[in-house]
Amino acid sequence: MASGDAAPADANEGCVGPTSEEAGKASACAGCPNQSACASGEMRKPNPEAAAIKEKMKSIGRTVLVLSGKGGVGKSTFSAQLAFGLARAGKRVGLLDLDICGPSVPLMLGLSGREVHQSASGWSPVYVDVDSENDEDCELGVMSIGFLMPDPDSAVIWRGPRKNGLIQQFFTSVDWGELDYLVIDTPPGTSDEHISIVQLLKDSLEEDDGAVVVTTPQEVAMMDVRKELNFCKQTNIPVLGVVENMAQMRLPVNSLRFVSANGDEQTETALAALQEKYPELLNMDIALDVFPAAGGGPKGMAAKFGVPYLGSLPMDPNLQSAAETGKPVLEGSAMAPLKAIVDKIVASAKLTTSSGASQEDAAANGTGVISA
Repeated sequence: MASGDAAPADANEGCVGPTSEEAGKASACAGCPNQSACASGEMRKPNPEAAAIKEKMKSIGRTVLVLSGKGGVGKSTFSAQLAFGLARAGKRVGLLDLDICGPSVPLMLGLSGREVHQSASGWSPVYVDVDSENDEDCELGVMSIGFLMPDPDSAVIWRGPRKNGLIQQFFTSVDWGELDYLVIDTPPGTSDEHISIVQLLKDSLEEDDGAVVVTTPQEVAMMDVRKELNFCKQTNIPVLGVVENMAQMRLPVNSLRFVSANGDEQTETALAALQEKYPELLNMDIALDVFPAAGGGPKGMAAKFGVPYLGSLPMDPNLQSAAETGKPVLEGSAMAPLKAIVDKIVASAKLTTSSGASQEDAAANGTGVISA
């Protein structure tokens, strides 16, 4: 299936894709509710905005789509922290929030209440200052429908065509300037918005561009994330890797709150007893699998699909606090693994452009770009 041939969500099994020459005519099309629309050839017509989008994307080094077939797995949190991490590494970064109905990126970047300004060159992103690791100030540009709403609690009650029209406008009208990375936070699922994103970007994505797929460890999440990985396979989006989020909770024992069976506060009594009888426990952490991994977990799922496993992020109160206050994670159990994941994403481009490493080698060491 050619790039951009995303099958409609209600398509028959074996769909050849709406832009295929056989669309609406192949045996798999019989009885499909989309047969007439596909046979009309409308989907094979070139998108008049494709050339404009391709021209816009020339100033962007790498495009990273953050995907997940499941909502609530921390995709927007990861997108925000990935953008922060890349900016702290000295990269010029843009973060595009395409979750039209649930735009949480402005809050997670500390930009709530800000507005977009328009100039002769298009919409100007809203910028947040980031302290880089070498103590230089870096600007991180952000665009979201959240900046266009009169009230952050306003509901976006739009049908698909209007949402898709705004996505197209984001790609054609935002003046990012020169970027090393454009991180795109997408809504959950594999339907309208995802199809629009793929069709609009199909002529613009380069060899080092691709998707990071986020999941939590339990089967109820991975069953939808497998659909997302298959979506990437059908649309020829390279998968940079899988990130396992909320893998485990680790907390210092001395930071815990203790209560009795009926809910009475017992923290002071419990800590005093530990200090007297088992003081060494107060220097330990507890580890709790809130979402026990199903089967081989996300790492096994990545291996099954032949894509890199980028690592796991624990449930960390510091990460939650960072998302609420619009800050990068600079302490806690999630800091080191998050930095390692950012480093792998950065290194994946070097492997494919300068080191000559094969895709098989990249998959083995978990840092390469693999086309699903």
